[in-house]
Amino acid sequence: MRNYLLPESGTFYKANLHAHTNMSDGSASPEEVKARFLELGYSIVAYTDHDVFVDRSHLADESFLPLNGVELEINGRDFGLGWATMETCHINMIAIEPDNLITPCYHRTKYLYANAPKYRHLMQYDDSLPDYERFYTPECISAMLLEGRRRGFFTVYNHPSGSLESYPQYINYHYMHAMEMYNGMFEYNPRVYDDMLRSGNMIYCVGGDDSHNRSRGNVTKHGTDGCGYSWTMIKAEKLDYRTVTQALLDGNFYCSQGPEIYELYVEDNVLHIKTSDAREIRFNTPTRFGGANFLADEGEFLNEAEYKIRPECLYVRVTVVGPNGRTASTNAYKSVDIIQK
Repeated sequence: MRNYLLPESGTFYKANLHAHTNMSDGSASPEEVKARFLELGYSIVAYTDHDVFVDRSHLADESFLPLNGVELEINGRDFGLGWATMETCHINMIAIEPDNLITPCYHRTKYLYANAPKYRHLMQYDDSLPDYERFYTPECISAMLLEGRRRGFFTVYNHPSGSLESYPQYINYHYMHAMEMYNGMFEYNPRVYDDMLRSGNMIYCVGGDDSHNRSRGNVTKHGTDGCGYSWTMIKAEKLDYRTVTQALLDGNFYCSQGPEIYELYVEDNVLHIKTSDAREIRFNTPTRFGGANFLADEGEFLNEAEYKIRPECLYVRVTVVGPNGRTASTNAYKSVDIIQK
C-alpha cells in the first residue's frame, strides 16, 4: 500500500512565505506585491512586514490568497558597522486562523522602524498583557517562538546565514515549526537544517523571497526586484485560508528554487520520488553512509528515483538538483514514522 508523504490529491499552490511592503521597509504597496506575484505564477503570499501585523483579507480573490503574518527581529550587539554586522535573529509568524489578528509579542513603544510606526494604529493587541521585551538570547528567542505557537501562529526561523548566526546560537532555538531552507537567491541552508534535525528538532523547511520589491543585486529574467527566486509549493484541496494553513501544519509541501516534485510516497518501505528534469537526486540521512545519490548520465536527465528506508538512518529528506544547478528540498521524515509495519 502506498503512503503518500505529499498528498495524492489536491493542487500544488506556489507560495511566497516571506514578503515585505511599504508598510515596513519594502518599496511596493500590498496591492502591488499581489500583482507582482500573480504575474510570476504564485497563488499565495504571506505578508510578513517587520512588526506590522494587520489584516490582508481584502486582497483575497479566487486566484490569490494572502496570509496574515509578521516578522519579528531580535537584535544583539552592533560590531561597528550597524545592521551589516549586527547580531540578529528574525522570526516569521503566520496566523493559522484568518481572524487571529492579535499581534504576538507586542511592545507598545519599541521595535517599529522604517514606515512601520505609521501603521501602529491599525494593529490589535492584548491590552491585558505587559510589553514584550526582546533579548538576543536563545532563551528569549525560544520563548518568543513558543509564545507564537501558543497564540496560533505557524513559526519560521528566517535566513540564519543572512543573520550571521552560528551553530552555538541557533542550535539552542526551540519551538519553531520550520526554518528557511531558501531565502531569496542568496541563501541555501541544508547544513543548518541538518544541524537542527540531528539535534532532535524535527522541523519543516520552507522557501521564501524575503522580497522588498527593490534590487538585491540579483539579475535574472525576473528582473532585479527580489521576487521569484525561491518558494514553497503547498499541496491543498482548495485555495482557502484554513485549508492552506492546515497543509503547512501537516507538512504537505516542499520548497524550491526551480525543480518540481510531482510525487513522494513510500511503498514496501521504499521511498519513491517523481520530479521534473533533474541532473541529480539525493536521499539525505544523518548517517555517514546511509544516504543515496543518483546522477543522470551525460546529456540526460532523471525524473524519478527510489531509496530503501532503513530505521537506523533516523530520518530521510530528498534534494532534487535541476539542470541549472538550482535545487528543491523536501521536508525530513522520521524513518520510524514512514516505515510500514
